[in-house]
Amino acid sequence: MAPPASSIQFIDTALSCTSPHALSYPDPKQKWLIRKHLLSLIQDYPSFTPSTDTFTHNNGTAVNLLNVTGELRVSRYTPHVPLTIWLHEKYPYMPPLVFVLANSMTPIHRDHPFVDLSGSTSSPYLQTWIFPRCNLIDLVRNLVRIFSRDHPFIYGSAVASFTHPSLVSKMEALDRLSGMLHYDMTAFLVKNEEELEDLSKLQEELIKRETITRNMISSLEQEKSSLKDKVTRLVDEADVVMNWLRVNGANSAAVGEDEAEAFEAADEESKLKIECFSADWAIEDLIYALDKAVEEGAVPFDAYIKQVRVLAREQFSYRAMLLTRSIQNDCSSMVAIGQYNT
Repeated sequence: MAPPASSIQFIDTALSCTSPHALSYPDPKQKWLIRKHLLSLIQDYPSFTPSTDTFTHNNGTAVNLLNVTGELRVSRYTPHVPLTIWLHEKYPYMPPLVFVLANSMTPIHRDHPFVDLSGSTSSPYLQTWIFPRCNLIDLVRNLVRIFSRDHPFIYGSAVASFTHPSLVSKMEALDRLSGMLHYDMTAFLVKNEEELEDLSKLQEELIKRETITRNMISSLEQEKSSLKDKVTRLVDEADVVMNWLRVNGANSAAVGEDEAEAFEAADEESKLKIECFSADWAIEDLIYALDKAVEEGAVPFDAYIKQVRVLAREQFSYRAMLLTRSIQNDCSSMVAIGQYNT
C-alpha cells in the first residue's frame, strides 16, 4: 500500500523549504534518507502523520525538526499507544527521539523499564542505534514487541509467554533482559529502602539506649563519689577514736574485759546525749542498708517506704531531744552567768 499523496507532498515540501522556515537538516543526502525512511514508515503504519515543529533539547538548543505522530496497536486486549517520533537533526546517524503521549485517562506505568513518567522512551534498540543497520520501520516494530510485553499504560508488568530461546532474536532477547533487569533493580531498591528504614529505627533506639546508659553511668559516678566522701569521713572519725584510745589506753586497759565501760558517761546528761547520738547514727546506718536492699531488689519498695517513715520519725525524736537539751543547757548557762554577774 503506497503512502498517502498528502503525506508525500508534505514531506517533500518540508524538506525543500528554505529560510526562515528551513528544517535543521543541511545535507541533501541526509534529506533523501529521511524522506525514504519516513515514506517506508507511513506505508507500513498509515496511522502516522508527518508534521514539523520546533524541538528544544535538554541543553536549551532549539531546532526545527520533522516528526510523525500516530497510534501503535500492540495487542487486541490493550489500548493503543500514541507516539511522537522526532527525527534528530543528525538522523540517521543519531537515533530518533521517541515520546509516548499520555493523558489523565491513561497514565504511564510508573515503573516501566523503557518509558519514564514524562513519556520519553529509551529501549536497547535506540541505545545501540547504528546506521545503516537501524531505521524507523525496525524501531517501530521493536516498540510493538516491547509494549506487547510491558504496556506503558498498564499498572503492573504485563508479561507475555516466552518462546524457546532459539526462536528469539538477539534484539528481542536484549529487550527482555533489559526489562527483567529493570524490574529486579526496582525490587532491589525497594528492599534496600525498607532495610535502610529499619536500620534508621534501630539507630534511633541505640541512641536512646546510649543516652540512658550515659545517665546511669553518671549517676553511678556520683554515688561512687558520695561513697568515697563517706569513707573519708569514717576514716577520719576512726582516726579520732584511735587517737583517743592511744591517750586513754591505760584507763581502758584497767577496765578489763568490759571495754564498754571505758565510754561510761560522767553524768546523766552526758549519758542521755550519748544514747541519742548512738540511736541517731544507728538509724542512719539502717536507712542506708535499706537503700541498698531496695536497689538489689531484696526489699519491696512499699515496705521500704513504710519502714523509712517509722525510722525517720524515731530519728527526728532523738534529734529533737538533743536540740531541746542543748537549748536548755544554753539557757541554764545564761542564767548562771547572769546570777554570777549580779
